[in-house]
Amino acid sequence: MVITRLSADSRERWQRVERPAWAPREVDIEKASAARLYDYFLGGSYNFEVDRALGRQIEQAAPGVPQFAFLNRSYLRRAVCYLLSRGVDQFLDLGSGIPTAGNVHEIAQNINPDAKVVYVDNEPVAVAHADLLLEDNPNAVAIEADLADTGYVLGHEKTRGLLDFSRPIGLLAVAVLHFLPPGVDPLAVLAEYRRVLSAGSYLALSHLTHEVDSDQVNQITRLYAQSQNPIQPRGRGEIIALFTGFDLVEPGVVFTPVWHPESPEDVGEHPDRSGALVGVGRKA
Repeated sequence: MVITRLSADSRERWQRVERPAWAPREVDIEKASAARLYDYFLGGSYNFEVDRALGRQIEQAAPGVPQFAFLNRSYLRRAVCYLLSRGVDQFLDLGSGIPTAGNVHEIAQNINPDAKVVYVDNEPVAVAHADLLLEDNPNAVAIEADLADTGYVLGHEKTRGLLDFSRPIGLLAVAVLHFLPPGVDPLAVLAEYRRVLSAGSYLALSHLTHEVDSDQVNQITRLYAQSQNPIQPRGRGEIIALFTGFDLVEPGVVFTPVWHPESPEDVGEHPDRSGALVGVGRKA
């Protein structure tokens, strides 16, 4: 038997990438992912040191990023509540991320216990955690899939088994479309989902925009390029175009805090610092 003594650098690297017991074997624990970074910014625990290290770099370069995460989460809650108030009781959540407090099913089922939710994410940690969280919930399921693989998502037995496409559905694409690779057209992807939605369905989305502090956005873009999920911010016109085939509800596409705030104080003096534009549209 040959015993090799690890150098200090090797020991440090081995300790950094040691796989937690809860992490699926197929998960790359040596490169940060957008879902785990988002979990880190929200104060979650389902992330690795590689995510936290990059997260700290992002926070240093763009201190507003954690606030973006919380404002985005708040928008998600308001959007889901709005759709519920319009009679929508089933949701398809694309790029749902790692389940944390305030998930779509928690928001929806607190108001309507019969509300149904299908989560879709390509991050195995997100889906593994969701499976554990939802094992006793017959009205919520998770699918490991790329949202751009529309045929797979829409044809999946979990999707077809839970959602009734003859009735309105809330399609959620919150803080995810800016992670689509450059070769994937978000308008074409959304068109495939829109095609199968019945009249009265809604699209709710949020998207990072470069029409804010360009230096911070450039820093975020540069640092996310080191992760599994490079980021592509878009302008207001491009984000409005994502609602093609949907009628925008008031107040249209606006900065995150401006969309149906619960109080004037929630908007603040600089809503543009949220870094994202959001909106909700209805399919006629």
